[in-house]
Amino acid sequence: MSGRTHFRVRCRETVSANRQAAYYKTPPSSVQVPDSPASSSSAAASPASTSQKKPEIVGDAQSSKLAESAPLPPKPAVGVTIHQLSRVFDTGITAIDRLDLTIDPGEFVAILGPSGCGKSTLLRIVAGLDRPTSGSATTGNVANPSIAYVFQDAHLLPWRNVLDNAALPLELLGMPKTERRKLAQAALEHVGLGDFLRQYPAQLSGGMRMRVSLARALVNRPSLLLLDEPFAALDEITRQSLDEQLRQLWQDLRMTVLFVTHSTTEAAFLANRAIVLTPRPARMIEDFSLNLPEKRDADLRGSLPFAEATHRIYSALQRGTDAGTEAK
Repeated sequence: MSGRTHFRVRCRETVSANRQAAYYKTPPSSVQVPDSPASSSSAAASPASTSQKKPEIVGDAQSSKLAESAPLPPKPAVGVTIHQLSRVFDTGITAIDRLDLTIDPGEFVAILGPSGCGKSTLLRIVAGLDRPTSGSATTGNVANPSIAYVFQDAHLLPWRNVLDNAALPLELLGMPKTERRKLAQAALEHVGLGDFLRQYPAQLSGGMRMRVSLARALVNRPSLLLLDEPFAALDEITRQSLDEQLRQLWQDLRMTVLFVTHSTTEAAFLANRAIVLTPRPARMIEDFSLNLPEKRDADLRGSLPFAEATHRIYSALQRGTDAGTEAK
């Protein structure tokens, strides 16, 4: 590899590592980039190589409850209070305009609205990755709540296998290897990936990569889980399967969840409450409870109450779009 190519590869991997650190509010300097990017890429492409050290697997590959796996105790869910929040970018574009919203601890809330209306901006502000121009977004009375963020792309580190990708947040916290791998394995088993601990991202399907990303977000037992259209790029069958897994995980762990989606059916299936926003700048057009059974499975999607819930969400989206058009 030429010196110039080596430099470009190393830069790409450094940026990827820094992104991982940002998601978990950890200084980029704590993320270690391999000394040899070329050998790391080779390991991702050929994980069966005899020179590649295998991870230490803890226990067996049977499914286990993440909520019961030691040593991290479950963290209490936190509420979110958004007060008169506005975000105006340097370009003069107003993404969010005086938004008020209160979310109780342990709620599962779906946030919907037209493309570009400020949904992702709102999540980033709640996560502390962006700041409002005015107003505030606070997370209960907890000084440093544990917040996990799942993006539209899995953002896995290609030189790490599945187990070590899922263990990354705990590594950044300084947890010993054996303990963090035990927790990571439990999280991966909980999303159905207990048999894929030694695989690398290049060997996984899109749905499997998103499950690794979800396990990585849950491994630190977050008080607040933020998801920005995490399953949007997947086929319908895979997406529905992951929706069912996420709903079950929420029932097991009971953290607060904010889930951004464009899908009315996904919102109705997952959430207990729907927030519908207008076109940019984002204002709330509708806020209502989804009165569906607590336990939800594939059969629910064919029921009349589910159809009524999706219709109500769609009608609110349409009213929001009409309101935005009239405002212009």
